[in-house]
Amino acid sequence: MVAARLAAGASAALTVLAVAGCGFTPLYAVPGAAKGLSSIEVTAPQGRVAYLLREDLDDALGRDKAAAPAWRLEFSVLQSRDPRGLRLDNVAERYELGLVIKYTLVSVADGRIAHQGEVATEVAYDAADAPYAGIAARQDTQERAASDAARRIALDLSAWMATGRRAPTQTR
Repeated sequence: MVAARLAAGASAALTVLAVAGCGFTPLYAVPGAAKGLSSIEVTAPQGRVAYLLREDLDDALGRDKAAAPAWRLEFSVLQSRDPRGLRLDNVAERYELGLVIKYTLVSVADGRIAHQGEVATEVAYDAADAPYAGIAARQDTQERAASDAARRIALDLSAWMATGRRAPTQTR
């Protein structure tokens, strides 16, 4: 058992050395990427999905609420709910929730647009015959879709900050 642990530890150490030797740098190891993400203030439009997305983005970006924001992330949400698969009584068996999030990163200092993007995600759920079960399933799907969209937006912003921020292009 001890020999197996030593072998696993040696294997992990060799893997770390091999990866470090080829020039791999983790995204959050780039100076300023994580700090830049925590200085983004997220503003959300009205609605449940927008609220959930803002909460997930604050978590994903590690928002430092004690510091003044350097960036403001604004977004819009386009939501669709489509029935999929009909039963014999012409009632949908499943629904698909689609979200399209268009977002803009704005410099707080001068109001210029620094980065823009769009994320689309789809999540399906089973239709329930019981009304409260249907509501719970729909709300759970909204939470999963918002979480997925927040993860994708955070990855895009992380990559943008890690590759070097380009100068803001236009004024809002």
